[in-house]
Amino acid sequence: MRYYKLLFLGLVTLSSVKAFGQSDTSLSLQKSIDIAIKNNLDVKQSELKAQSARIDFMQAKENMLPTLNANINHGINQGRNINPFTNTYVNQSLTYGNYSLESNLTLFGGLQNVNAIKQTSLAYQAGKMDLQQAKDLVTINVITAYLLVLDNTELLSQVKNQVDVSAKQVERLTILEKDGANKLPSDLYDLQGTLGDNKLNVVAATSALETAKLSLMQILNIPYNKNIVLLPVNAQDVANQTALSSEQVYDTALQQLALVKAATLRRQSAEKAVSVAKGALLPNVSLYGGLYTNYSSAAQTSVFTDSSTVNTGNYINTPNGKQSVLATQANYVNKDIGYYDQFKNNYSTQFGVSLRIPILNYFQNHNKVAKAKIDLLNYKYIEENTKIKLKQDVEQAYLNMTSAYNRYNVLLDQVKAYAESFRTAEIRFNAGVLTSVDYVVAKNNLDKSKINMINARYDCYIYNKILDYYQGKLAL
Repeated sequence: MRYYKLLFLGLVTLSSVKAFGQSDTSLSLQKSIDIAIKNNLDVKQSELKAQSARIDFMQAKENMLPTLNANINHGINQGRNINPFTNTYVNQSLTYGNYSLESNLTLFGGLQNVNAIKQTSLAYQAGKMDLQQAKDLVTINVITAYLLVLDNTELLSQVKNQVDVSAKQVERLTILEKDGANKLPSDLYDLQGTLGDNKLNVVAATSALETAKLSLMQILNIPYNKNIVLLPVNAQDVANQTALSSEQVYDTALQQLALVKAATLRRQSAEKAVSVAKGALLPNVSLYGGLYTNYSSAAQTSVFTDSSTVNTGNYINTPNGKQSVLATQANYVNKDIGYYDQFKNNYSTQFGVSLRIPILNYFQNHNKVAKAKIDLLNYKYIEENTKIKLKQDVEQAYLNMTSAYNRYNVLLDQVKAYAESFRTAEIRFNAGVLTSVDYVVAKNNLDKSKINMINARYDCYIYNKILDYYQGKLAL
């Protein structure tokens, strides 16, 4: 199996087998691609990562909203403790409750939230490009494997034709041998040997075809079915040459290829991450406010019940003697304050503006900036390396495509020449004026040139599709 037909196949990770009925015995190229994308785990993982990046992006935007939190505390105190109602010490068991509703809004935080939105937005876009890249890789893998099956199918048909041609000659010479009209008995043996070689070629071509089918079905994640028939691609599109130069393909790839876009977006996201880290070095201004109330089972109030006249212990002198001084006294009883009344009476509010100035925090913020800059430099290297590797791959694919196209055109002329040579040799051999050795040579030359032409034709298609992939336009 030629090395280029394995190109990209190692990039596909096989996932769990999906349902695909054994009764489905025909596949088109587009249907194969759809099945592979649906079943491929790399695509699914890329989709999950894109969804996670989207959540990060949404969270960054939601961080601009104010916070609002409610706090409820209930507890029991026993022994000597402070009465939360009178703020004095008591020695009793009591239950208490504290309630608050607090809100905070960042007015200025070093533009951290603004830059975080931009950072996560770029990361989300990069995630979507990764998803497209995963789909593109699966697509090119399927195209390569699909064409390998078609290639081997055509090669099998070709070697079967070789068997038919050899079998007819063996049959003809066998009849001549029986009739005693065969002048050279060795001709029959030569042709029988050639027939054996052709049959071995059929066995090898059949094995190669089934292996190619198996590889395709593994990429599609469907059960192996030896009866699968692949629909042919448009013969007019098989052997052609792109009108663009290698540089033009590369320039287009820089603008269109999802792999390059993802690397660029991640570098841009890393630049915003540096801005986010720097924002932590600046002062933070926030607006805060809260509502508060509380409850205590020890909370009591005095309630008036009635009044009575009591002797004050004092007296006054009168003509009639000393008279006691009486006074009216109000009588009260202690009564627990109800839960609702405490909740309402203890209500308080708090509002204000907070300014936080970072001065010394273990140099954490400075170190975060330093690490963000290192990450940015790393992503720059990744982007640069991606472009360098892309240029090398485009140049190699372009060279392979040009070579395959030129080889195909040469082989077209060669097949025509060898076809005419074999036609003449067959006529002369049948007339008994050509040896079997010369006949077999002419036949082998034609057979070999046809096989090479088939391979070159599919090579052209494969490498053109690879160049389409680099340009971000994988059209079938």
